[in-house]
Amino acid sequence: MGESILLVNLVIALLAGLVGAIIAVRLGQSIILGFIVAGIFIGPFTPGIKGDLAIVEALAEIGIILLLFAIGVQFSLSDLLRAGRVAVLGSTTQVLLTLGLGYGIGILLGWGSLEALFFGAVLSNSSSTVLSKVLGERGEMDSPHGKLALAWSTVQDLGTIILIVVLSALATESDTLLLDLAIEVGLAGLFLLLLVPIGLKLLPWLFERVEGLRNREVFVLMVAVVALGLAYSASFFGLSLALGAFVVGVVVSESDLSHQILADVLPLRDIFAGLFFVSVGMLVVPMFVLRNWPLLLLAIVLMMLVKGSISALIAWLLGTPTRTAVLTGVIIAQCAEFSFLLAQVGSDLGVVSPSVFSLMLGASAASIVLLPALYQGALPVAGFFHARRPAFAHDAADPDPVDDSALLRNHAVVCGYGRVGAVIGTVLRHRFAFLVIEEDVRVVTQLREQDIPVIRGSAAIPAVLERAHLDRARVLVVALPDPVVTRQVVDGARRMNPRLRIIVRTHSETERQWLLRRGVDTVVLGEWELALEMGLHALRGFGVSALEAETIVQRLRGKPDLESIGDSMTMTARSVRTSPTAETSAAQKLEDKSASAADDELVTRRLHNGVRLVRTPRSANDRRDHPGPDQPGGAAGTGA
Repeated sequence: MGESILLVNLVIALLAGLVGAIIAVRLGQSIILGFIVAGIFIGPFTPGIKGDLAIVEALAEIGIILLLFAIGVQFSLSDLLRAGRVAVLGSTTQVLLTLGLGYGIGILLGWGSLEALFFGAVLSNSSSTVLSKVLGERGEMDSPHGKLALAWSTVQDLGTIILIVVLSALATESDTLLLDLAIEVGLAGLFLLLLVPIGLKLLPWLFERVEGLRNREVFVLMVAVVALGLAYSASFFGLSLALGAFVVGVVVSESDLSHQILADVLPLRDIFAGLFFVSVGMLVVPMFVLRNWPLLLLAIVLMMLVKGSISALIAWLLGTPTRTAVLTGVIIAQCAEFSFLLAQVGSDLGVVSPSVFSLMLGASAASIVLLPALYQGALPVAGFFHARRPAFAHDAADPDPVDDSALLRNHAVVCGYGRVGAVIGTVLRHRFAFLVIEEDVRVVTQLREQDIPVIRGSAAIPAVLERAHLDRARVLVVALPDPVVTRQVVDGARRMNPRLRIIVRTHSETERQWLLRRGVDTVVLGEWELALEMGLHALRGFGVSALEAETIVQRLRGKPDLESIGDSMTMTARSVRTSPTAETSAAQKLEDKSASAADDELVTRRLHNGVRLVRTPRSANDRRDHPGPDQPGGAAGTGA
């Protein structure tokens, strides 16, 4: 009978979680929110079908272990070091400030010290899952604020593990608190010391032997045994299962098979972590939340507006450009999985009451729902501070002079010198004069060491663009990942020089259309160009000649909306076989060579030195000549 009760509760929890997840996805919300709402509906404080909380929580403990194990496998010390000073110092400062703020508010509300500390800990954390979803849907994961927010959240995750250890020790209420805390830290160190040789020597050897069996089921079972078994072994050292799972994951991450291990554990993690979030929802007292909506509103304001403002201010004080600082603060103004875990730990330890627990979860869930709207509303605010208040921004132009004698006529201006901008600079450097506009002080320093003229500042600020002398420039290349800043640069540049040739990168077809309407000459849609290049190689793999494959690609280049591609390919194939084009005539002159040699010559011409410049032109009726600055009636030339 016990087995049937276990099965019934498992089915109830999974079914409720499935329904909640489907509804959340259909509404464009985080799946975590769906799990929590599902838990509320089957919880003991809501009428209707009820699950056994004790049984669901027991199953959910597996989810906690797998969740922390997966986070540990994904954790990378090198990534943490690459996060840089702003992310490490900024995130640490923000966590401490919001922890103290939450504690102070809790004490004012009459809560116990530990309960107030847990409230502050919940407030201090942010979810990388939620911010990745919001930024990913907008194509801004590679933007400056996207990279900083993700690094910021990574540091927070590490801080959460430390908070769990410290708060758990504080909850013991021992007279020898510092000694107990030191013992717990020492035991964690001993566990790690014993685990390191196992993780670096024994586990890789075992995983390689099991992987050599070429049986995925055995490998998945091995991963589950390692994750659950070693996490459980942490309890012999007085550590929590969650902390043990994280440490095991960090050690396993050093294995060459860590990516395969992560891929195999994720399906298990998703199922059992879903049970964990359902169990969290079952603990919520919905009537308390409804009756105490002013407290809920206060928690939401603290969690979103106050924490977001603190984070933005810290990032700005650490030298981050104003717009990046504002958007970083906004995107991390939410709480999710680790906040729920902290609240659950407090509840399990008996220091967080059901009412405060419900308040924490209600505010966290609301932050997930409200974040997209808050972020959308913050965009014009960030743009205002960025473009209209340069006196208060770190992104104003630096005072260092630019060598005008080398650049100030017929030159190119490259906005942004990241991966894309650096390649463009390499293409231009040996034949044409160019100047770079860049915000990152490290990149600026490197460019000056290479004797490349550079202006430090944001190209979205008119004063910075003016220093680049666009009125006498020939080409402007905007290689910035942020679409909003790109629009500001395009508008400012076009006002300064209506005949300037402008080349822009984008990741969105909607953005491409907007840029073309604003008079941009060339818009490169990154994913589309990548797809075309891969398609060309796929055609070559079927024996299609280089000429025919290139002609097909060229016809498709102006159709990133995927319309009429089939007709275009049919027409292209027919025209290539029947029309005596200049290129076919050239190819016919190579008849003495083998067909493959002729194809290789065409490919070599197109891919000389690994560089290929492509563009999406505006319609023929909207094209115009671009005379050089020395020609009558012109201030900018056609570009190279």
